[in-house]
Amino acid sequence: MKQPIKHWWGLFKCAASDFMDDKVLKLSASLAYSTVFSIAPMLIIVLYFSDIFLGREALEGDLYGQLRGMMGPAAAQQVQDIVKNSTLSRDFGWSTVIGFVTLIIGATGVFSEIQDSINLIWRLKAKPKVGTGIVKILLTRLLSFSMVISLGFVMVVSLVIHGIIEVLIGRLTAEFPDVAVVVVYIINLVVTFATITALFAVIFKVLPDAKVKWGHVWVGAITTAVLFMLGKAAIGFYLGNSNISSTYGAAGSIVILLVWVYYSAAILYFGAEFTRQYVQHTGARIYPNDYAVWVEQVEMESKGNLPEKSNDIA
Repeated sequence: MKQPIKHWWGLFKCAASDFMDDKVLKLSASLAYSTVFSIAPMLIIVLYFSDIFLGREALEGDLYGQLRGMMGPAAAQQVQDIVKNSTLSRDFGWSTVIGFVTLIIGATGVFSEIQDSINLIWRLKAKPKVGTGIVKILLTRLLSFSMVISLGFVMVVSLVIHGIIEVLIGRLTAEFPDVAVVVVYIINLVVTFATITALFAVIFKVLPDAKVKWGHVWVGAITTAVLFMLGKAAIGFYLGNSNISSTYGAAGSIVILLVWVYYSAAILYFGAEFTRQYVQHTGARIYPNDYAVWVEQVEMESKGNLPEKSNDIA
């Protein structure tokens, strides 16, 4: 029993060391900044495509209910206001093709940021060849847009499962009222954990410019989901008992949203670091795909020799 514990503890220590060396907290801050500008168009597209299957009012109610449970009422209300203002914009209903493309670019900005950050963590980089840049950009945006649509699908499935659970809980409450509360808590915990794990798995598998096995992806996704579930209670307690809203006044809700995304990004990127360490400890490697190459950083000490100056003028 001691050996597995020591093994996993070693993985976490190596991941934490790389977490600091890669300056992941700066990457998390960058993602938090990008999310503020991307969350409105992203949710608008999610609600638009999800509306094909279910009513918009039901979707919005379920969406904001889940956001409230994850990030607290203040940040969830801020997201709701952002989407509402964007939806009621005069130009939204009459947007041209250029406007729709701009909306897609804004919605996929978050996932492009995540892709670049995980590439950096996994020591990957797009091939610096002339002619592949445009193709790579198009593929990146296509993958990012597929992630946005996947969010809509996950939300629809979550809403359907939530409805089924409510029916089952209603019958269970009528038969066994004493155990209904415990069962509801366990079911919600399991469904939330499964959804978050699946989302992390898709991010690690699809977004980076890498070839990684599903077995490695699931280990990293499950570990990241566990850390996220444990940290969600801590960040919720912090946001609920801090004076951020009163300190920053009208901007308090935006600050709370930034803090929550910053925390979530740090957990996600730590999961990417852990996944890389896990793959290496199994004797495997994360290989770049056809549009990427490995990146190796070499540290060299200065010997005090400066390059000779040239008198030639170009």
